[in-house]
Amino acid sequence: MRVRERVLAIGAGVALLSTLVAYPAQAATVRVGTSKQLTAALASVTPGTVIELAANTTFTGNFKAAKSGTSSSRITLKGPRSAVIKASAGRTLELTGSYWNLTGFTLTGGQKGLMATGVKNTVVDGVKVTAVGHEGIHFEYTSTDNVVKNSEVTDTGREYAGYGEGIYFGSAKSNWPGGTPDRSDRNKALGNKIGPNVRAESIDIKEGTTGGELRGNVFDGTGQSGEHFADSWVDMKGNNYVVADNRGSKVFVHNATYGGFEVHVQLEGWGRDNTFSGNTADVQSSYAYGFYLVKAATGNKVCASNKVTGAGKGFANVAATAGC
Repeated sequence: MRVRERVLAIGAGVALLSTLVAYPAQAATVRVGTSKQLTAALASVTPGTVIELAANTTFTGNFKAAKSGTSSSRITLKGPRSAVIKASAGRTLELTGSYWNLTGFTLTGGQKGLMATGVKNTVVDGVKVTAVGHEGIHFEYTSTDNVVKNSEVTDTGREYAGYGEGIYFGSAKSNWPGGTPDRSDRNKALGNKIGPNVRAESIDIKEGTTGGELRGNVFDGTGQSGEHFADSWVDMKGNNYVVADNRGSKVFVHNATYGGFEVHVQLEGWGRDNTFSGNTADVQSSYAYGFYLVKAATGNKVCASNKVTGAGKGFANVAATAGC
C-alpha cells in the first residue's frame, strides 16, 4: 500500500512538473515562391522565423527587412544560389533590422546589392552579389558586430565604376549626419571571394570605424577601374583593424604611387593602429607596392609575414614589422 502510494505520488509530481516547464516553441518556417509572398513574409516576420526562398526562382523587386530578431531568437532568410532576388534600380535588399542570418541566395541588379543601415549582430553567409550599379554589400550608420563570410561579390560598379566596392564598412565623413562619425565598429569580412569585375576596391573601410577584421578573403582585381582612386584591394581608413591571411591578385595599373593594400587618412586621428599579417599580394604592376601607407597613418604594422610578388615598387613604402 505504501509502495503504491509512493509511486502514485511520484507520478503525480512528474505530471505537475511537466505542466510547469515551458519548452521553447519550434521556429516557424515560411516558404516563399513569389515576390508577393516574400514581401509579405519580410513585413510580418517575428523573432525565430525562418524564411525559405524557393530554388530556381527569381524574386523581382526591391525588398525591405525592417523587423529585428533577438540574441536568442534570430531571424533567417535563406535559399540556394538559384534563389535570386533581382531589382532593376535602387536597393535590391535593404536591411534595417538586427539579429538576422542571410544565407545562401543571390542578389543581383539594382544600384546596391545589400544595404544594411543601423544593423547589429547580423551574419551574411554564402550569399552571392553580382551585376549591381554601385557597391555589393554595405554596412553603414552605426552597424556593429556584423559578419560577412563565405560570400561572393562580382561585377559591381556597372553604373559608376568608382562606387563599385565589393564590401564596404562605414560611410565617408562627407556623409556623416551632422558631422557625427559613423561608428560602424567591429564588423568582419571572413573567407569571401571578391572579384573579378569589382570595379572599385574589394573592401573599403571608412574613417570613423574601429576594431574590425578582414581575414581569409580572396581578391581578384581583374576589371578594377581606377576611377575615384579605386586602385587597391583594401583601402583602410579606420582604426585597430586586423587584416590577415588574405590573398590578392592583380590591381589596376597606372603610374601613380599606390599598393595592393593601402592605408589613408581622411580625417586626423584615423587610419591608425591597424595590423597586416600573413597576407599574399600578387600585385602585377610595375608602379605599385604590396602595401602603401600615407605618412600621416601612424601606429600601423605591416608584418614581415606578408608575401609580395609582382610589385615594381617593392614590398611596402614602410619598413616591415618583425615578430607579428
